[in-house]
Amino acid sequence: MSNSTPVPQEASHRAPRVAIDLGAESCRVSLLRWCGQQPEIILLHRIPNGPYTDPSGDLRWPLRTILAGIETGLRKAAEAAPEGIASIAVDGWAVDYVRLDSEREILEEPFCYRDERSIAAKELADLSIPPEEFFALTGVQPHRINTVYQLFADRDSSRASHPWLLLPEYVLHWLGARPVAEFTNATHTGMLDLKTRDWAPGIFTRLGLDIRHAPELVEPGTVVGTLRGPLAKLPAFRETQLIAPACHDTASAIAAIAEEHKNAAYIVCGTWSLVGATIATPVVNTEALAGGFTNLGAPAHQYCFHTSINGMWLLKQCLDHWTAQGRPTESLTFSALSQAAASVTLPPDAILPVDAPDLLLPGQMPARIAAILHSQTGMMLEDMPGNEPAFARLIFNSLAARYASAIDTLERITERRFPRVVILGGGSQNALLVHLIGKATGRAVIAGHPEGSTLGNFALQLASAGHAPIQSCPAALAHASWISSQT
Repeated sequence: MSNSTPVPQEASHRAPRVAIDLGAESCRVSLLRWCGQQPEIILLHRIPNGPYTDPSGDLRWPLRTILAGIETGLRKAAEAAPEGIASIAVDGWAVDYVRLDSEREILEEPFCYRDERSIAAKELADLSIPPEEFFALTGVQPHRINTVYQLFADRDSSRASHPWLLLPEYVLHWLGARPVAEFTNATHTGMLDLKTRDWAPGIFTRLGLDIRHAPELVEPGTVVGTLRGPLAKLPAFRETQLIAPACHDTASAIAAIAEEHKNAAYIVCGTWSLVGATIATPVVNTEALAGGFTNLGAPAHQYCFHTSINGMWLLKQCLDHWTAQGRPTESLTFSALSQAAASVTLPPDAILPVDAPDLLLPGQMPARIAAILHSQTGMMLEDMPGNEPAFARLIFNSLAARYASAIDTLERITERRFPRVVILGGGSQNALLVHLIGKATGRAVIAGHPEGSTLGNFALQLASAGHAPIQSCPAALAHASWISSQT
C-alpha cells in the first residue's frame, strides 16, 4: 500500500484548498481560504443528487451530471482564489463504483447500492464464502450493498471484463489522478484482508473476480497526482495537487472530531445512522457479528467500529410523501418539524423498531410507520394534515432509543465506557434530537459540525501538506467561519 507523498514544505499551509464532498442527496464543492490567522470555508456550489431508474429498470447515479456540477464548482473556486489552489481532495459515500472503458472513461453510469440486483448475488456468494467466514476474514458485516456482492452481480455481464474505481477515487482520476483505492473507502468493499490490510486474493478467487481490476491501495492523505485537463489551464490550478483524503465521508467526518473528544462514542446521523467508536484493533467475535458491528478504516491507522441504523431517511420519506400530496411546504422542512415536534407528547412505549424491514423500503412511509406502531403498541397514528409533528416526534424518539441500545452494546463488546457522545452529520443541527439522545443514553452529548466530512477532508489535506499531525489539524479549523455563496 502506498504511503502519503508530502506536499513540499515550502508551500504554505494557508494556501487555498478545495474539498469535494459527494452526498447521496447533494454533492458540495467548498473552498478553504485564510484571512490572516482566521480560516474561512466557503460553500461554492451544491449539486442536487439522487438515484434514477434507467429504461432497463436499473437504479443508477447521475454521475455525468455530478461531474458537470463539480466542474462548475471548481471554476467558481478558480475565480474566488486566483492566487492559486494548492490541492483538491474528494470524499463521498462508499461501496458504489464506476466501470472504465478502454480509454479509462465511464463505461456506464454506476449502479446505486439500493439496486436489488445484489440480493440474489449475495445469496449465491454466501455459498462460496459463508457470512461468518467473510466477517472473520474482512472484519466487515456481510451486507448485500458491499462492493464485493455488487461486483459478483456483474460476473455474467460484459462489464465484468472492465476495471473499476470507487466513486470518490474515480472523481480524482477524472481530474487527473492515477487510479487508486484509498484504504478507508476500500474497507467498505469487503475485499480486504483484515490482517494484511491489502486485497484478499482468496475472496477474488473464490468468487471468480479478477484481482487485476482492483486499484492500487493508498493510505489517507496520499498525493495521487496533479490536476490535468481543461481546468488545469486556469491560472489558479496550474500547480494543484490531487489528494486522496479519507475518501469515505464518515472516515473524513471522524477525522474532524476534536482531539479532546477522540475517546467518545460517535453517532453519524444523516440518511443512515452510524453508532460506534474508533478502535486500534478490529473486533471480529461472534457478538460483534450478531450485533451488526463492522470494522472500517479510519485515519491514523484506526478503525471505525460501528453499526448501521436507519436514519433521517425515515423523515425524508415522510416529507416527500406529504409534499406529493400537496400539503403546505413551509411546514414540511426538517427545521420546522423539529420545532413543532418539541411540543408533542407521546406515550413512553410509542417507539418504532427503526430497522424493521418495512421501514427500509421507499414509498408510503407514513402508512408503514402507522401500521408498525399499531402492531407494536395498539396506538393509532393517523396520517392527516396537522399530524406531521407527531410522526416526526415518533421518529426522533425511536432513533434516540435505538442509539442508546447500540451504545450499550458497543460498551459491552469493546469493554470500554463512553461517557460522552459526539453527534455528527445533519442530525447535529436538530436540537430536539440531540436532547433526546442525551436523555436516552444518559451521557453528555456534543454536537459536532454538520459539515464534518468537509471539515475532515480539509484537515487531512493540511496533514498531507505537513502542516501538523492529523490529530492536531481539526483544531486549526475549529473556529473557521462558514459562508455559503452557492447559486
